[in-house]
Amino acid sequence: MSKLNPRQQEAVKYIDGPLLVLAGAGSGKTSVITRKIAYMIEECGTKGRNIAALTFTNKAAREMKERVSQLVSGPAARGLIVSTFHNLGLRIIRKEHQCLGYKSGFSIFDAQDAQALIKDLLIQEHGEDNDQADHIQHRISNWKNDMVNPEQAIAQADGPADMLCAQAYLRYQRALKAYNALDFDDLILLPVQMFQQFPEVLQRWQRRIHYLLVDEYQDTNISQYLLVQMLIGDRGKLTVVGDDDQSIYAWRGARPENLAQLQDDYPNLKLVKLEQNYRSTARILKAANHVIDHNPHVFEKALWSELGYGDPIRVIRCRNEEAECERVVTEILDRRVRGHGQYADFAVLYRGNFQARLLELKFQVHNVPYKISGGTSFFARNEIKDIMAYLRLLINRDDDNAFLRIVNVPRRKIGASTLEGLGTYATERGISMFDACDEMGIEQSLPEASVKRLRQFSAWMNRVTQRCDSGEGMAAIREMVSDIDYEAWLHQNSSSSAVAERRMANVFTLIDSLQSTLEKADDDEDNIQAAVAKLVLRDLMDRQEEDDESMDQVQLMTLHASKGLEFPHVYVIGVEEEILPHRVSIEEDNIEEERRLCYVGITRAKQTLALTYCGKRKQYGELIDCAPSRFLDELPYDDLVWEGEEKDLELNQQRGQDTLSGLKGLFDSF
Repeated sequence: MSKLNPRQQEAVKYIDGPLLVLAGAGSGKTSVITRKIAYMIEECGTKGRNIAALTFTNKAAREMKERVSQLVSGPAARGLIVSTFHNLGLRIIRKEHQCLGYKSGFSIFDAQDAQALIKDLLIQEHGEDNDQADHIQHRISNWKNDMVNPEQAIAQADGPADMLCAQAYLRYQRALKAYNALDFDDLILLPVQMFQQFPEVLQRWQRRIHYLLVDEYQDTNISQYLLVQMLIGDRGKLTVVGDDDQSIYAWRGARPENLAQLQDDYPNLKLVKLEQNYRSTARILKAANHVIDHNPHVFEKALWSELGYGDPIRVIRCRNEEAECERVVTEILDRRVRGHGQYADFAVLYRGNFQARLLELKFQVHNVPYKISGGTSFFARNEIKDIMAYLRLLINRDDDNAFLRIVNVPRRKIGASTLEGLGTYATERGISMFDACDEMGIEQSLPEASVKRLRQFSAWMNRVTQRCDSGEGMAAIREMVSDIDYEAWLHQNSSSSAVAERRMANVFTLIDSLQSTLEKADDDEDNIQAAVAKLVLRDLMDRQEEDDESMDQVQLMTLHASKGLEFPHVYVIGVEEEILPHRVSIEEDNIEEERRLCYVGITRAKQTLALTYCGKRKQYGELIDCAPSRFLDELPYDDLVWEGEEKDLELNQQRGQDTLSGLKGLFDSF
């Protein structure tokens, strides 16, 4: 208790009724939850098996468990539930599956399983899936979170498109039941439905859980709200921790109004505000408070800090997105050299994953290690893997993996049996599959038509290689992409024209980066092979599937993915109208959640914060003018330093001198 501030102690000790802990960013809410569990077990005599603490992610649940285990142990803590909502739902279903009409060995479908089932059902019904499976899956998830069953969805359907989704929902649920299977959303929906239908089951679980603690309550949807309300009943033995200013998941059903609803549900609700921040400087918190004050609030709060006022917040205007990414990457490299810090101290946050592709390329050009979170890496996208495979084959004919990836992309009527026969022949001869295409002996192993198609492909690749060798490398590569009509292939295999255009824009970004690499190459490596080799190096490296927090890497992630994290130095890029706030939010007049997203980004920073925006930005091949985000106008002006390219010459010269001094100091230390 001595390690807690007065407000935290008040929240821990209050167990007489329902409690809302309004916990601002970095205010130590996890400490309150874990120490309250310890307090109830050790000081109040509550048994661990009668306490449940719920959160939203496995990572958060693991952290809570670890902290609680350091505070309490022994028989009194046995049976304590610290889990996600979905794990609690699964525990309930396993115990009560017979009430729901399921057999004990039920399966749980993940998102991929569910989407595959929906596709199969659409094909059975309509002969094709019409690229609707992803949309229908999203609609079904929303219906389940809102406690709407298939029959209700059909009754409420508004138009043919709605009816298609609702009928697919009905068939999907019937199929799941026939398979003795549940999906992720069922893990909350089914316990709530069961509690509504079987009061004796609900009473059994109310006797099991005497006290409930809920983290990130502002992120609860309707079904999660009902689960909490039913488990607590009229007893009010409840502590919820939340922050309406960090509610950024409305797009997946979260209802920040659930916080305000607590006052109606529990008239005797006690409110404790945690406003002391242990993460950021006072200036950063002042900026965050100024921005979020433009949103309406049921509960008012203002973060404050004892960590000093801190450096000014920098607002950087860049010429375009390439200059923006170049500026961020070179600054990080420069600041690390001058300050002898770690790459892991830096994070670059953005509104949409599309903003990461140029960033990745710039980090690679400058050999700065990075880790991308909360989205697909640029080099992990299918369209980039395809074109990279063509480039790999251009410089290395022995790359069988690259050959197998693109020999039939786009389709050239080269099937699996042809490739199996080619692979067997190449293995027997000890040569690559590409070289095997032109050997006379292959005619004895494959049908004539198959051999003809393979040789057409190899002859075409040879012509592209010859043109590259003759000094026309970039022209040859652009023509190669045009020859295979890759854009048409993307349109055939994407869910919409807009998606195909975005994927093609990624391809153009890759080619532009290759050209830039070639232009910057040294004299002894100024050929296309050397440029491609540099670019493919990243793609050829083994990727670690699990997070490795010990590695020294700059962190790249969306603003959504950054929630709950903190970094000494933060860059938020693309702070422009139609990016942050997002264009769709502007059109729908839903700026409040975008403002909360901006607030989350600001409050990730511990020591320094920089916000960047562009004067112009390329969109679908056209250069458009950009407007700075309205959120920049909401920052406290006196705490900002504005930088732009017309003012940067002197600043860059000074930075260069500082970098040289830093390097000299670094070498002097050896």
